[in-house]
Amino acid sequence: MELTKGLEELLCADCEKIGDEKICEIYRKCFRSTWETTLSMEEDGSAFVITGDIGAMWLRDSSMQVLPYFRAISDEAVEQALRGLIAKQARLILTDAYANAFNKNGDYSCYSRDKTEMGAYIWERKYEVDSLAFPIMLLAKYVTATGRQDILTEEVLAALDRVLEVWETEQRHETSPYVFERDSDLETETLQNQGRGTPTAYTGMTWSGFRPSDDACRYHYLVPSNMLAASALRQLCTLPVGEEMICRAKKLAEEISTGIYRHGIVRHPVHGEIFAYETDGLGHYNLMDDANVPSLLAAPWFGFCKKEDVLYQNTRRFVLSESNPCYYKGKAAEGVGSPHTPAGYVWHIAIAIRGLTAESREEQREMLDMLAHTTAGTGYMHEGVDVNAPNNYTRPWFAWANSMFCLLAEAYFHL
Repeated sequence: MELTKGLEELLCADCEKIGDEKICEIYRKCFRSTWETTLSMEEDGSAFVITGDIGAMWLRDSSMQVLPYFRAISDEAVEQALRGLIAKQARLILTDAYANAFNKNGDYSCYSRDKTEMGAYIWERKYEVDSLAFPIMLLAKYVTATGRQDILTEEVLAALDRVLEVWETEQRHETSPYVFERDSDLETETLQNQGRGTPTAYTGMTWSGFRPSDDACRYHYLVPSNMLAASALRQLCTLPVGEEMICRAKKLAEEISTGIYRHGIVRHPVHGEIFAYETDGLGHYNLMDDANVPSLLAAPWFGFCKKEDVLYQNTRRFVLSESNPCYYKGKAAEGVGSPHTPAGYVWHIAIAIRGLTAESREEQREMLDMLAHTTAGTGYMHEGVDVNAPNNYTRPWFAWANSMFCLLAEAYFHL
């Protein structure tokens, strides 16, 4: 789709304010990316947003991809697209709340024929807590930006109810109907224990099969995803969704938050008390942070805690150090990578998040420049880049990463 007049005007005004020619060139490309290459409006008024080089729609990615366009929401076409995406996400959640990605045409096209309950629209059924949290945050942002409550249709309200139902069920995963197995040589592609995952005990947190990278969790209480869920639930409570739903959301948010603080904190010998990345309620912890959002690094950005919070600051120092097994530093870049990509590769999304959670403008600018100098001359963001040779990268067309560059530029230049 072509940029609307409102988006073109916003883009021109932004570039004039940015001033920096190199940053402007990248910003223009990244700003156009989701709208021009991944978004399509359907006949029923809904919107489908593919992730980029994979022609399927992830609930998480699509929510993040459209965030730069909220500043032009007074443009009718922009509002319709955002409204259409919310409607599509609600419909897909009701189709299957355990799926993370969907095909466009309901033709059974999928990533893999997995041992789980597949359906016509399911591209992949790796259950991830964040897949249900991001649509809530997108919905809340839309209502705040427009003041329109008519977005809360019967279908949207039913989808919200389904999210609460799944998160409540997954507080005690042993009662869950969800299983997932994939025939793969990679352990990260399937769940152990005949598709039910490794054992867990009740903590108040809600269980996740997979990380936002689509890799299997080692321990299934994924702390950053629970942080995001708690934040999303609190935003849900600000919406006119009825007292019963608000009471359920408040209770669940409190139980999840209590679980994080009781079971998700570990004393590190160098960094002091920090948030663990994963735990199981049985005394096991995974100390790391992954590049994908939600991450521990991103916790204040999505509203779980303040940047100055002592626990967060300790965790941030851990994440941005060699204590984190996913932290890499080289000649061209440094930051957080992922087991999902090769060792020595850092993610543009994680660099952007570091900038968005930075306490100083100097650090923000450093991250902005790091992104600008590691595009391999393409002018676009990528998934992972080699810290010593950024011409080596994964995913040439990754619209979410492009949107993250726009959000960091927006924050730094006060757009």
